[in-house]
Amino acid sequence: MTLRPPVIVIAIVLITGFGLSCSSVPLTGRSQLNIIPDSEVMAMSYQQYDQFLNENKLSSNAEQTAMIKRTGARIQASVEAFFRERGLAEELNGYDWEFNLIESDQVNAWCMPGGKVVFYTGILPICQDELGVAVVMGHEVAHAVAEHGAERMSHSLIAQLGGTALAVAVRNEPAETQALWMGAFGVGAQYGVMLPFSRSHESEADHIGLIFMAMAGYDPTAAVSFWERMAAQGGQKPPEFMSTHPSDETRIAEIRQHLPEALTHYIPSP
Repeated sequence: MTLRPPVIVIAIVLITGFGLSCSSVPLTGRSQLNIIPDSEVMAMSYQQYDQFLNENKLSSNAEQTAMIKRTGARIQASVEAFFRERGLAEELNGYDWEFNLIESDQVNAWCMPGGKVVFYTGILPICQDELGVAVVMGHEVAHAVAEHGAERMSHSLIAQLGGTALAVAVRNEPAETQALWMGAFGVGAQYGVMLPFSRSHESEADHIGLIFMAMAGYDPTAAVSFWERMAAQGGQKPPEFMSTHPSDETRIAEIRQHLPEALTHYIPSP
């Protein structure tokens, strides 16, 4: 019987053997493990994004589609300014931003590496307007620029495929790799349903997303009412200690704590 080495041992071997190290999330400074080279992340992101768009129907609602693209462009500009002001502009090299709205009843939105964003029409009634869209857009883009998906994918490769490199996993286990990838980036799942580790990721994306929307000229206080509307959707939820997500009450309380900081970046659009 062949035994796999413990996950921590695999991680150490990967880090030391391939010259990889823990990076830090912009703004929060949290250390994270990412064993996937950016070139591989971007290549797979663009491939999976194009495949997703080919397999799903784009919205025919011109007004809603324009709102998604307009909000996305403003959040993109704020992200680029955020990184530029901190001397981190090179971190966005290779980004090819794209914002699309698809027809689906799912209450969902996500952003893959490289700024590849999808909104589902099912989330728009909860957003209500462009301000609500900006809350979600800032949050999802924050997941991407903080490399949460790549971090989750790295943990999945270590835990489920023994630390196999992404390129090798795609070649040898294409279906399993695609499923891991889609899960890591929240594709096809109800909004907010992600893999383990996402409680800290969600809190981090809430925090960073507030900054992005404020810098884009959207009032960040709108995040409170948006998440209150999400909470009002109902449905039985597990206790917070059993969930990979902060409870609605915890999330809203944390957002309120971050609002004074976010408001320092807020200049209303003319």
